[in-house]
Order: sequence, then structure tokens, then C-alpha cells
Amino acid sequence: MVYPVIKGASYILVNTPDLIVNNGTTQTLEKETNPDSEYLKKLRDHLRPFDEVVAYPVNQVYIGNMTPEELTDISKPWYTKKYEGSSRWGKFGEIMPQDEFYGLLKICDSFDLVLLEEEFIRSVKERLQNHPLFKESIDKLGEGFKVEEIEKYINQSGAEHLEMDGKLVGCVKRAHEFDKNLSSHVMLENLSVKASGVLALMHLIEKSGIPAGEIDYIIECSEEAIGDMNQRGGGNIAKGIGEIAGLKNATGVDMRAFCAGPAHSIINAASLVQSGIFKNVVVVGGGATAKLGMNGKDHVKKNMPVMEDILGGFAILVSEDDGINPIIRTDAIGKHNIGSGASPQAVIEALVTTPLDKIGYKITDIDKYSPEMQNPECTEPAGAGDVPTSNFKMIGALAVKKGQLDKAQLLEFVKKHGYPGFAPTQGHIPSGVPVMGFGRQFILEGKLKNFMVVGKGSLFLGRMTNLFDGISFVIEKNAGKKEEKGTISKDEIKSMVAETLRDFASHLLSD
Repeated sequence: MVYPVIKGASYILVNTPDLIVNNGTTQTLEKETNPDSEYLKKLRDHLRPFDEVVAYPVNQVYIGNMTPEELTDISKPWYTKKYEGSSRWGKFGEIMPQDEFYGLLKICDSFDLVLLEEEFIRSVKERLQNHPLFKESIDKLGEGFKVEEIEKYINQSGAEHLEMDGKLVGCVKRAHEFDKNLSSHVMLENLSVKASGVLALMHLIEKSGIPAGEIDYIIECSEEAIGDMNQRGGGNIAKGIGEIAGLKNATGVDMRAFCAGPAHSIINAASLVQSGIFKNVVVVGGGATAKLGMNGKDHVKKNMPVMEDILGGFAILVSEDDGINPIIRTDAIGKHNIGSGASPQAVIEALVTTPLDKIGYKITDIDKYSPEMQNPECTEPAGAGDVPTSNFKMIGALAVKKGQLDKAQLLEFVKKHGYPGFAPTQGHIPSGVPVMGFGRQFILEGKLKNFMVVGKGSLFLGRMTNLFDGISFVIEKNAGKKEEKGTISKDEIKSMVAETLRDFASHLLSD
């Protein structure tokens, strides 16, 4: 069987301290229900400056400057440590500061909804002029507006304000006077998804070397649903992202499945490529402003920085088999069926052991597992524990139950087959896909032979079902291109053509 391959991966972060204060759901609800709360008074004192966000070891792993193994060797708390030699630029992408991101919002603005102050615009133009991906987009920034004009839209039309260190530098207007789905708050959410997705996709194109015109299809898998009052989830962020990134020969679609969306999207991308419908499919996900500072109250209570101070994004390139890049084993897809049950054991059996049994693998035959890879420094203070480690323990416990692992080896299994969590708690971002960049790299370098991505989702959040969700797949070393049975090789074709030409020439001469 000829399988599709993972041909590239990019990962980006955007530091957005002022968006935490003004747009994270935890903070906006606190302003509505308890505007004089101690949490809101203390919040800005717990926001990290950009250089600390960049130097944070966990963030350096996400963009590829550190390996997960190196993070394991650093003692906690990680937020008190700084990675020596840290950079905003990484092997997989970058960490973008908030002012540049506001400029990117404007570049991605197709309906003149983003207004930025004229002096601020001049500063952002200078910064983006030096950005390797946006030099040709500077003209889209325009000349900016006076503060008085921006204040008028905020005070009279309910525009969402944009701040830098609490100072007004712009706003996002509503897109319709009455439609709540096109309110200024929602438009900022959607533009943030689009802009962070564009950033991830452009890094993927630059790092993978694929010409933008060769990408056929885009699957966008973030958690925001765009639309208006008549079709709230109509879409299509995918084509909006592709338009800005210059993918003129691509079409696309949005795919939603809560946290499991990226894993579903990768499998759909693989199916489209393996079927021959498309040659190159990109899966891209942007960040969620709603989840900024999601556990901020607990972080402030424990005198920590507000750890959820970044938007996350990623892009994965799925392409036809090239005989080199790691393959997606489409014959080993795990899925949580409607009748599977929601117990932890039932979930792991459906997503891990069932697909591995199909191809004759034991649980211990998989080098690394990538389930929900949330940074534990975000979740532990809120009482949610170390989510990745809990998943690795459950997988190991099932191996023990099946007689594939000795009980005394359980902790060693977690260390050997797992990684520490290093992804931002942006819902869909941690769910399996963060390891794909390193996994591809390590397979190409001969350090791994395979790994398994396990995406899980909480469908009950939408109040339409109490069901759980999950889907998984195996990625492994490419054995090299093989001629399919019954096909003719290139040399055989050349020989047949040459023989035909000789016969034709001989016939002409005889006449």
C-alpha cells in the first residue's frame, strides 16, 4: 500500500498580554459579574514581559529550539527558568509580539474592520518591514487613524479596543449593526484565528520549501466557527487564510470537533491524498482569544505569572509518498465509537490497542505517544493535574493488563514512551499534533521508528450530546517507494516506447 506522508510542520505562538485582560473569557466574565474583584486589580502585575515569554523553556520547545527531552532535564517550576540562547525565531516557527500581531490583524482584514492609530502604524510598519514573511504586505496597513476617531467607534458603536500596556492603539469594529455573530468581540476572535493561522501557514511554506501554488486544499481546524445570524458556523476560515498566504490554486474547508479537530483533520487530509484527489493538503489551526488567561485566577492565587499569555497555531503538510518523509498508516486508525463507552479504559482501548491490533503491534512497539500535550504548569495550579502524564500512565496500565508490560516497568514506560507537556492550553492546539514536528524530524534522523497521535475531545461542551470523542493514527518511518504489483516501471515504459519507434521507422523505410 502507498501511504501519504508528513512533509512539513510549523508551530507559532503569539504573546498577547492586553488581549488577556480585555478578551479572555475568564476576564470578560469577571468584569461583567465582579468588576471590583481583587483578581482584576492584580492581573496586570502578573503578566510577563515579552522577553520572559520568549525565554520560557516550554515555549522554546514548542517552536523547536529545545527538544522535549531537554525540557525533561529541567527541574520545575519551569517558569522560573530561562533558556540560554533563546530566540523568538525557531526551527518550526516563531513567537510574535503583540504589536506585530495587531499589524497582522490589519493585513488579514478584508472588510476594513481593524483601525490602528497612525503613530502606532508607523512603528508596526517598521517592525514588519524587517519580518521575513510580511515585507510585501506592508501596504495593506494603510496610514492609520487619529485616536479621536478610534475612540468615537468605541464609544458610539461598541468597537472592541486594542491596547498596548493599557494604552489605546486601535480597535476592531462590528461587522453588522444588529447581528451578534458579527459583533466587534466576535470579529476580533475570528480575525485572531485567521491571523495566527496565516502566520503558521506562511512559516510552513517557507520551511518546507513547497511553492504556495502547489497546495491544493486547506483544512482549518481551530475551535472558532465563523458565520452570521443565518448560518453561525458557515465558514470558511480556510480559504480566508489561504487567500492571505497566497495559495491561489487551493480551496478548503473548516473542520470542527472541539479538541480532537486537528486529529480528525489530519486523517481527512491523508485520505484525500491517498485517494489521489489532491497531492498536497495543508491542515492549519489558529489560536483562541477566549482561552487566554483561562486559569488565570488560580495562577494569580499562587503568585505565579498568568501562564496562558499566548495564542497558539500550527500547520501540517500532508503530501503524496516521496519515499523519504514519514508515512501516515491509514490502515491503523483508532476511533472512539458512539457505543465505545466513556470510561478511561474504554477510551484508551478504542484509540490505542484496537488500531495497533489491526497491524500486529503491541503498545510497547510504539516509540512515542502524543495525546493531550498541555503544559502542566497551566493546568496543575487549577487542579487539573499533569494531563499528558496521566494519559501515558493509562496507556502503560493497559499494556500491563494485556501482558505486554510488567507492572514494575510502568513508570519507566511513561518516561520512555512519553514527553512532557509543552503546548499552550488553547483547546485544539495540545491535542496530539504538537509532537508531529519533532516526530517527523526524529524519524528522518533515525532516532525514532514511529509515534502515535491521539486526539481527544469533549463533545458535551456544545450541549448536544454527552458523548466523548477521540481519533488516533500512527506515523512511521518510510520504507522507500515501491512499485505496485501489476504496474509497469519507468524503464519498461522507455523500452516499450523505443521498440515502438524502431518498428515505426522500419515500416517507413520498407515503404
